[in-house]
Amino acid sequence: MQMLRRPFAFLALALPAALAASGTAQAQDHVGRYEQTDIEFGARLYNMHCIACHGENGDLLPEINLRNTQFPNSPSDRALGENIRNGLPGTAMVATEYSDAEITALVAYVRNIGSIDLDSIAVGDAIRGQAIFAGKGECSTCHRVFGQGPRSAPDLSNIGALRTAAQLERSLLGAPGGTIPINRPVRAVTADGTVINGRRLNQDTFTVQLVDENERLLSLEKASLREFTILETTEMPSYAETLSDEERADVLAYMLSLKGM
Repeated sequence: MQMLRRPFAFLALALPAALAASGTAQAQDHVGRYEQTDIEFGARLYNMHCIACHGENGDLLPEINLRNTQFPNSPSDRALGENIRNGLPGTAMVATEYSDAEITALVAYVRNIGSIDLDSIAVGDAIRGQAIFAGKGECSTCHRVFGQGPRSAPDLSNIGALRTAAQLERSLLGAPGGTIPINRPVRAVTADGTVINGRRLNQDTFTVQLVDENERLLSLEKASLREFTILETTEMPSYAETLSDEERADVLAYMLSLKGM
């Protein structure tokens, strides 16, 4: 079996192949419901972990045809994800240790397996991505990974388990929604007029904990502040122009590989 070559862009029981025609129609209903990057990441995971049993087209096993997109045991995406994670008793489908981001990707791909053009998918390389992350992309000048690097931006050591492929791609492109609310920069002004710019770590009704520009960990009482503002802009640059599609795919592959120690 040839690996997918061409940015990234379980499994549950399906009805027999006789329902393929209606299944294809259902596949079209799913188009647009799933983000392309998640589908493409799911295709990569499928090719790595699922293809040996289910085949390239999802129809290798008797009585299981993923291309039909009709799963009696998985009436919803949540149910399908739970079956991928927990397995199906009495079948060869065993429990897995996929992260939430991987479950999202696999569900997206399985729901579209009959309508996706595999030849249009490019697979990023995590090793090349790590080199770009530390070099041309200059990501390591802000982000910390496995204890190495500054704390001025979010620690990415576990980012591959926390964010989906589509969310990470939006961050790389500087697209709306690329920065989650807790990671938005903040500006605080104390009673004596001292201005503190930083990144929130935690916040409750009375206090906010942050890392300031000098990487100091601070806990501030909101009642003592003259001003506290969550900024709408972010210092996260867009790599839409500075990195090629292939380079962004490689960086994305690297970030998706970061799942903690």
